[in-house]
Amino acid sequence: MAILNIVQNSITRKNTAQSRVFSTLMTLMFLSAVLVSFSAQAERLKDIATIAGVRSNQLVGYGLVVGLDGSGDQTIQAPFTVQSLKSMLTQFGITMPPGSNPQLKNVAAVSLHGELPAFTKPGQTIDVTVSSIGNAKSLRGGTLLMAPLKGADGKIYALAQGSVVVGGFGVGAAGSSITVNVPSVGRIANGATVERSVPNAFGNGNHVTLNLRQPDFTTAYRVARAINDNIGEGTARALDGASIQVNAPRDLSQRVEFMSLLESFEVNPGEAAAKIVVNSRTGTIVIGKHVRVTPAAITHGSLTVTISSEPVVSQPSPLAGGQTVVVPNAAISIEQKAAPMFLFNPGVALDDIVRAINEVGATPSDLIAILEALKEAGALRANLIVI
Repeated sequence: MAILNIVQNSITRKNTAQSRVFSTLMTLMFLSAVLVSFSAQAERLKDIATIAGVRSNQLVGYGLVVGLDGSGDQTIQAPFTVQSLKSMLTQFGITMPPGSNPQLKNVAAVSLHGELPAFTKPGQTIDVTVSSIGNAKSLRGGTLLMAPLKGADGKIYALAQGSVVVGGFGVGAAGSSITVNVPSVGRIANGATVERSVPNAFGNGNHVTLNLRQPDFTTAYRVARAINDNIGEGTARALDGASIQVNAPRDLSQRVEFMSLLESFEVNPGEAAAKIVVNSRTGTIVIGKHVRVTPAAITHGSLTVTISSEPVVSQPSPLAGGQTVVVPNAAISIEQKAAPMFLFNPGVALDDIVRAINEVGATPSDLIAILEALKEAGALRANLIVI
C-alpha cells in the first residue's frame, strides 16, 4: 500500500522532484517484474491486449496508373478510365475535343487502400495497395499518379504516388495464356505521405483501458492480478471478460513510461473453451485441447454407385429392311466398403479421437460427417463451428 500511495501522489502532482520519484519507482518496479519467474506458457501483455482508443484507420482512394505496356483498360468496356483521364487533363489546361474517345492501352483505373497506424504524424509514409477496377490485364511497370486517400469521414489523410510493384505476371500467345499470381494487383512501399493525423484518446482521463484480443474472464482476472501484484493493489480492475481498467499518470511522458512497464508484464492466459472448427470448403479441421467425447459407438460406411455406358451396334437381320444403329448400353454396379465400428469410452481426449479416426482411414469429409453426427447425438463435449 505504501508503494501505491507514492505512485498515486506522483501521478497527481506536477513538480520536478515528484516526477523524479515517479521515474525511480517505475524503474524499480520494472526491474522487480523482470526478476519474477514465469511459466513457459506466459505471454507478454502487449501480445494479448490492446489499448482502447488506440487503433489504426482504413483509407481508400481512386487513381490512375499510367505507363503500362499495352495491358491497360480497354476503354470501350471501361469508359470511366477515359472520363478520369479527361478530368485530370482539364486540371492542367488541356481540353479534349467534344465526343472524342481515345482508345487507351497504357492507362488503368485503380482503387487504392491503405492503413493509417495510430500516432502516425504528417510527413510520415505508409504502404499502399493498388488494385485494378477495370479490365486491365496487368499493372506491371505502371506508375500511380498523385491520388488522395480518404477516411470514413471523407477527409483526405494521405497522398499516394509512385511506381507499382507487381508480384504476378501473365503471358499469352496464339490463344493460349499463362498467369502467375495476380498481375492486376500491386503495392507501393511507403507510397503515401500522411497529410493529417488522427486524434486518439490515449492521453485522456486518469486511466487507460486494456482490451483483450481474445475475451476470457480468466485471462482478464489474471491480467488485473498481475498489474496489482507488481504495481500496487487497486491499480487495475477487470470490467468484464474483455476489458481491464488501469489507473495511469496524466502526464503524457509518464504515461508512456507507465505503458512500457505494463507491456513487459507476462500473464498466463486462460485456456480456451473446448472447440472444433471445421472448414467444409477446404476440409480443414482444427480440434481444441479440451474436446471430450462421451461413450459412443460409431461406424461410417461408404456406398459407391458406378454407372458406365458402352455403345453397342445393333444390326438388323438380312432382308428385314431395318437400319444399323448404335444403341447405348448402361452398366450399373454398387459397391459398399466394409467399415469397422470403433468405440469411444468416457472422457476420451483429442489424441484418442484422432488415432481412432485415422485407423479406419476416414477422409476429412468423413471426419466432418462423424463430428456432426456426434454433436447431434449429444456425445461431443465441444462447440462445433462450421465455416
